[in-house]
Amino acid sequence: MYIHSNINRYLLMNIQTKKKILNYIGKKRVVTSSELAKHLKVSWNTAQGYLMRLLIEKKIIEIKKQGVNLWLKK
Repeated sequence: MYIHSNINRYLLMNIQTKKKILNYIGKKRVVTSSELAKHLKVSWNTAQGYLMRLLIEKKIIEIKKQGVNLWLKK
């Protein structure tokens, strides 16, 4: 039962984080991984991981420029 409650808390946190990210990208229109990391107060690697998951779910689009990845809401 203890493990089950931790899994539910983990899933809930992911849903809330996903909503935060999509709202932020929607407001800013174009976001870098660094900007998102600062907004969420997480590391760049964590922000990049979140963005990659949303890219796989086809919620956002990635545009690669020299030295930076830009993210847009689909």
